[in-house]
Amino acid sequence: MEEYNEGLGVVYERLVLNDYLERLRKRYPIERVLEAPIYGMAGVTGINSVPLAQWGCQVTLIDTDAQRLKGVGGVWRELGLPCKLVHLPRLASLPFPDGSFELAWNWAALWYLDDVPALLGELARVSRSLVFVAMPNRWQFGYWLRKHLIDKEFFTRVDERWVEIERVKSTLREAGLQIIEEGILDIPPWPDTVMPAAEVIKRLGINSTWLEERFTGAGWRWSTMDYYLGRKPNLMEEVRRYTWLERLRVPWRLKLLWAHHRYILGRKVSV
Repeated sequence: MEEYNEGLGVVYERLVLNDYLERLRKRYPIERVLEAPIYGMAGVTGINSVPLAQWGCQVTLIDTDAQRLKGVGGVWRELGLPCKLVHLPRLASLPFPDGSFELAWNWAALWYLDDVPALLGELARVSRSLVFVAMPNRWQFGYWLRKHLIDKEFFTRVDERWVEIERVKSTLREAGLQIIEEGILDIPPWPDTVMPAAEVIKRLGINSTWLEERFTGAGWRWSTMDYYLGRKPNLMEEVRRYTWLERLRVPWRLKLLWAHHRYILGRKVSV
């Protein structure tokens, strides 16, 4: 289906996120997972936690938009995977007892929210072990290209304070978490503009038929759903050839100017 065509950048992002989630699952006992909210990544909404469900975790997903959540339910049914969907117009209070999940997490949604400290506090409260949060890396070249040249309007609609990773860390500590890990994820050899390559070319005013054809058409289809549904089983191997920066064995701070996301992993102090 056309709406599942996400683009190479999003598929790459999902691959490295899946790899990180798998590392977490191997290091820590994770059975119950909460993702709140489920938006933040481009592409198909609501499938960030799919690999966790495939590994046998009980997944709960929260969204503020009931209609969008209905569509997410359809996607999960198509995948044949169980999950619990919760519609919550406001995220300042989550409807779960303390310590309900081993992992509570979010990918790149904080700057869309009205009350980030409240959500982070709630993620800490409902987790009995881990809280994982990632946000776009503001030091990355593509971030500044997007902000100052090709997508200025977007930055009038988000709260940029929450790409300041020290602010996120401080808020998580205040919520009772110990920061046990921080780093970078999603480091392909292209900048992060959060839009298809063909659209970037257009907005930069580059008139090239060859470039337009290179990044459009049936031959330029990248879909994580195709992989999950078994339609393109070799997709991740195709994408892995671009992970050489991700795998480069140097201190992560040396790759900071090119990484698309920064992340924080916190753990409850009293576990």
